[in-house]
Amino acid sequence: MIPLPMREIAPGAVHLPGWLALEEQQRLVRACRAWARGPVPMRHTVLPGGGVMSVQTVCVGWHWQPYRYTRLAHDVNGRKVADFPDWLGELGRRAVADAYGRPGDDYAPDTALINFYDGQAKMGMHQDKDEKSDEPVVSLSIGDTCLFRFGNTETRGKPYTDVELASGDLFVFGGPSRLAYHGVPKVYPGTGDPATGLASGRLNITMRVTGLR
Repeated sequence: MIPLPMREIAPGAVHLPGWLALEEQQRLVRACRAWARGPVPMRHTVLPGGGVMSVQTVCVGWHWQPYRYTRLAHDVNGRKVADFPDWLGELGRRAVADAYGRPGDDYAPDTALINFYDGQAKMGMHQDKDEKSDEPVVSLSIGDTCLFRFGNTETRGKPYTDVELASGDLFVFGGPSRLAYHGVPKVYPGTGDPATGLASGRLNITMRVTGLR
């Protein structure tokens, strides 16, 4: 299948369909399975108001909990999350270079949030604003296709653009769109390729630069 062309959804927000080769998707699935086992296991994050997120999350590099990053997962088991691997950082630099058509050598992500969506999981409209850096967010999709809603920087409502993110797709957002609201209102079960190693569901790996020491 010939990948769809690259598309700029908003200034600084770029969708590159089919960016990840099958072998790269398989490597990421294996890595995510290992991270999901610990040292801090994958879990449904509990929000401050008592709500529970429908996606399951595990982190590397820094542990994210609403709405901050810590080295130790105080809200799970008190342990330090797995280190952020160099090879993942290299993938992030290549992603930024391909999305923006410029060298990505200065992009140095130090954390990744891995979210797993089953057929019913969703993600409400939110901003990625817990980082102290304004460097771009690199988002990779593996498994089932989802409906990804990319909005504006002012409100959770319109205007927004709905994009289908399929297995292997890359989405990078930075610059004027770095703090745009975005979410996942729907996942389409059974649309993924089992050859990735993921039999069902959707994995989303988002790399960020925390700006923390």
